[in-house]
Amino acid sequence: MGKRAAADEPLLLPEFSCGHGGGGASVSGAVFNLSTSIIGAGIMSIPAAMRVLGVAPTLVLIAAAALLSDVSVEFMLRYTGWACGPPSYAGVMGDAFGRAGAAALNVFVAFTTAGTLVVYLIIIGDVMSGTAGAGDEHAGVLGELFGARWWTEREFVMLVTAVVVLLPLVLLRRVDSLRYTSAVSILLAAVFMLITMGIAVYTIFSGTAKMPRMLPDFSRLSSPFELFTAVPVIVVAFTFHFNVHPIRAELSKTSDMKSAVRISLVLCSVIYAAVGFFGFLLFGDATMPDVLANFDRSSGSGVPQALNDAARLSYALHLVLVFPLLHYSLRVNVDELLFPGGRPLATDTRRFVALTAALMAALYVLAIAIPSIWTLFQYTGSTFAVCISLIFPGAIVLRDVHGIAKRKDKAMAATMIILAVITSSIAIASNIMSSISGDAEGVRAVAS
Repeated sequence: MGKRAAADEPLLLPEFSCGHGGGGASVSGAVFNLSTSIIGAGIMSIPAAMRVLGVAPTLVLIAAAALLSDVSVEFMLRYTGWACGPPSYAGVMGDAFGRAGAAALNVFVAFTTAGTLVVYLIIIGDVMSGTAGAGDEHAGVLGELFGARWWTEREFVMLVTAVVVLLPLVLLRRVDSLRYTSAVSILLAAVFMLITMGIAVYTIFSGTAKMPRMLPDFSRLSSPFELFTAVPVIVVAFTFHFNVHPIRAELSKTSDMKSAVRISLVLCSVIYAAVGFFGFLLFGDATMPDVLANFDRSSGSGVPQALNDAARLSYALHLVLVFPLLHYSLRVNVDELLFPGGRPLATDTRRFVALTAALMAALYVLAIAIPSIWTLFQYTGSTFAVCISLIFPGAIVLRDVHGIAKRKDKAMAATMIILAVITSSIAIASNIMSSISGDAEGVRAVAS
């Protein structure tokens, strides 16, 4: 019975064949899943990045990051398709750099996705139960509606969210099974964007809008190098490379993946630009690293609190629906690290369920133990995320084990790596100096 069920169960990673996918997923389904992979917690920091850089440089940075992401994914897909190459990012890295390369990719993806998922749980807890930080607390939606109750405490709310809402979603074994929740999550991101836009337009007509700066305000910076602290935020916002191969593997035609990636990047860039601009317009120099924290009773926007709550809830629900897709990648990479060469995870129900439960428990414990990990999130953007999205794809091209890279490809790969190393090094150094001097953390919190 167990063997028969396993045989009937669709594979987590369908078997790859040249020129064809392992399933019947459509391009639209791939676009929804890719867009969901891209738009996550990073969108909340785009307004704060605009506060640091100004509107014009941030828009340029968003466009540049989207372009580099398209190039790096194209590099990955080119080496995946060569001679029926391995259908995973770790497989491509292993093909170029051996077992050490594959293991490095697995570790980096595991740290990146785990950190991001912990951020998601913290944000959901903040939205529903309020922030836990002292001196800068913001009320949660449940607290505003019902007051302090045992069932409005963040530990209980996050536990219910993890067990009742998230667990059934993360137990789905196919990426394409998430296409409907992904579509809804993109809709919710658009709803968040429209609500933010609506509130901003309202403040313009009411005369309370804080007109955004187009360029950086150097008088507010302790050093010009502080501008580079916004770069990792954008890099994290476009780090989705670990989900490219699972989504590609389920397409009817794997050649459609390039189109799906480009459509997703354009769609997400527009959403990022809109949320960043209108969020910065709404809160000005008071924009926080987590812009959702601005949407409470102290927002000063003059709009009904119900609209502020709608903005927060729409985004929290968006994160709930994004969570399973990132958890999928975390589970696959941890499984490859712990059980190399084992049977496909989807065909081993006991291992699949045990690993899923263990990861969910670990994420919940970390989210409870760490009240805020924005500083850590900033550092992971400068290290793990930049390696996954820029350095590793560039290194694969420079390694060129199949001799298929052209001179312009290697020039682009080298440029990607150099830019990534320089900007990340400056951002890390600036963050360290800011932490030592006691200045604002991450992308600078509320203006003094």
